[in-house]
Amino acid sequence: MDQSVVGILFGSFVVLLLIGAPITVSLAGAAMAAFLILGKNPISFVQIAFTSVGSFPLMALPAFVLAGALMEAAGISRRLVDIAESLAGPITGGLGVATVLACLFFGAISGSGPATTAAVGMLMIPAMTHRKYDLRYASAVTASAGGLGIIIPPSIPMVIFGISALGMAPPPEAVAKYGPFASVSISKLFIAGVMPGLLMATSLLVLNYIISRKQGYKGLSEGWSLGEVGSALRRGIWSILAPVFILGGIYAGIFTPTESAVVAIFYTLFVGLFIHRELTFKNLFNSLRTTTWITGRVLLILFAATVFGRLLVEQRIPATIADSLLSWTDNLYLIWVILIVFLLFVGMFMETLAAIMILVPVLLPVTYMLGVDPTQVGIVVICALSVGFITPPLGENLFVASGIGGASVESIVGKALPFILALTAAIFIIAFVPGISLWLPSKMGY
Repeated sequence: MDQSVVGILFGSFVVLLLIGAPITVSLAGAAMAAFLILGKNPISFVQIAFTSVGSFPLMALPAFVLAGALMEAAGISRRLVDIAESLAGPITGGLGVATVLACLFFGAISGSGPATTAAVGMLMIPAMTHRKYDLRYASAVTASAGGLGIIIPPSIPMVIFGISALGMAPPPEAVAKYGPFASVSISKLFIAGVMPGLLMATSLLVLNYIISRKQGYKGLSEGWSLGEVGSALRRGIWSILAPVFILGGIYAGIFTPTESAVVAIFYTLFVGLFIHRELTFKNLFNSLRTTTWITGRVLLILFAATVFGRLLVEQRIPATIADSLLSWTDNLYLIWVILIVFLLFVGMFMETLAAIMILVPVLLPVTYMLGVDPTQVGIVVICALSVGFITPPLGENLFVASGIGGASVESIVGKALPFILALTAAIFIIAFVPGISLWLPSKMGY
């Protein structure tokens, strides 16, 4: 490992971040500086970046973004919220429960944390304040539940993790010690995310109940009405069928995750145009514009992060970190604690997809040497980084919720802190109990 190159790579990256450069510029600038120090041809920088977007699975990224935008425009998200409200019924803190359930439903068709927060928050934050919920609490519970959007499949970060991990072969010494490792696939990641996503949601529901009972936030009704539940289900049957149809097709092997994203688009167009009849040309244009903006932003990060990651591997930085960590301790639980705390810290400052692209080459060698299934690593990484959506200074969900409800970001953070702690506790359980992530894939033949 060339110490000067490492210093230039990380030094330039940190300096550019500190002076306020966007993450893409920071990654690209640091990588280019290292390229010049190494005497590499800058043309190869462009070639590596261009090759990074040539994989078939990556086509799922813009397709899932477009599907999520279209589903909001087609009235699917509003019907999902109605179903969630009817199911919450008389439960203490019913609107908080409905918010978490709605984020679960929408996360199953969106794959994005801020998109889930925006779609559900536009409906639920005003509804909660109307029923005398504290605006800051309403914003906090919505922002916290919005992070479920990247854990419940389909998930855009899972697609990026799967692509990043495909070329990462386990070291020969790890294979000699633990035998062949299970392969990483986006489909397996999708299946593995179901149980952890439900556990994360449960932690939010329990905390919401405790806080709502203390604050006197009552349920939505005196009791459950089968008529209201049935009516909401009838109105939203096509909305409920969306994740069932999309995920069922993946799990049944009918189509790949990439193909399922295209299926989701055509399904939403059909429902929006011919069933709900709410998808107008203006809404369609806005959805395309949103997709173009989000996809372009992500791809630029992907360009730069791929080159940055390639330099990390070439300089053997991941292997050095793995050796250093394992020479200090080989206790799996202690290493999980270190990695999760590190991921929570990174999530505070770095965009999720960029963090995944940079950290996968670093984390996988460590976990391979400990015999950890890479699929579980992916789930823990994504769960930990999802908390970054509600931790400042980045905290994208905080800004979305603040923009919708009008509460200051600072005031929302105070109310979100208990949810951050609850989610962190759930992440440790997911890391320490591999069966939570791996049981369902094993039952489905992965």
